[in-house]
Amino acid sequence: MIQFNLTRICRLSTAGLIAGAAFGAMTLATPAAAEVQFSFQDRDIARMVSLGGSCNGCELSGRNLSGATFTGATFVDATLVGTNLRGAEMVGSNFSGSDFSRADLIGAGILGANFTGANFTDASLMGIEATGATLVRTRLNRANLSGSDLSGANMNGAVLIRANFSGAEVRGATLANVDARSANFSDAEIDASNLSRGDFRSASFRNASLDGARLLNGRFANADFSNASLNRTDIRGTDLSDARGLTQSQVSRACGDSETRLPAGLSVRACRGVSIMRYSAPPVPPSPPVPPRRNFATVSND
Repeated sequence: MIQFNLTRICRLSTAGLIAGAAFGAMTLATPAAAEVQFSFQDRDIARMVSLGGSCNGCELSGRNLSGATFTGATFVDATLVGTNLRGAEMVGSNFSGSDFSRADLIGAGILGANFTGANFTDASLMGIEATGATLVRTRLNRANLSGSDLSGANMNGAVLIRANFSGAEVRGATLANVDARSANFSDAEIDASNLSRGDFRSASFRNASLDGARLLNGRFANADFSNASLNRTDIRGTDLSDARGLTQSQVSRACGDSETRLPAGLSVRACRGVSIMRYSAPPVPPSPPVPPRRNFATVSND
């Protein structure tokens, strides 16, 4: 067995991340106790990777980190372009400012993780578990989040142009101030979420549930609301005059004010006295304990 305890790691070499029959396990630790462990089994190369501590600015582009477990890690401004992170667990970790463009995170768990300002352009995020995740000002252009659970996630100010949220659970989430032009929310559950002041022009909400959601002062020109559920949806100050697929039956279940703009022939009741739905997000899991600090470097071969 080979073990490494290093005083610093901000770049992980290709040799240290590519599978090899000669490696049984590898561990790297920084002063903040970054740890990497690999185990390889048979030709399937079953691997468990554990990364914790601090590795700001790490270069991990194109690596195969499928199934990795990031435990309370701090990877601020890391580069993971095109990295394979299928099934990875990033619970309670900080990846703010990191670049995940074109990365594969299908089925990953990012509960309670911080991705403020991160870049997920063209990333594959189908089926991720992102309850309570922080995605403030995150770029998700053309990212595929279909079937994902983003309940309680904070996406304030995120860029979601042409992102795919079809069939996703986005209940109680913050989608305020987003740029979601041409995004796909068809069949999504967006109940009790905050879409205030968002730009949803040409977005699709076909068959979506927006019950109790707040669309205050949003922009929805050419957005498709065919068969969408708008029970107790707050559309005060919202311009829906050029939205498609809206019917009086839908709008009658919502509430608005004198500033609400609707397609010709439709009208909405005032919000006064209308109860607004509240969504209680599940608690964010606690941060894992930080491993003890190390300030030495040793290499042993068994």
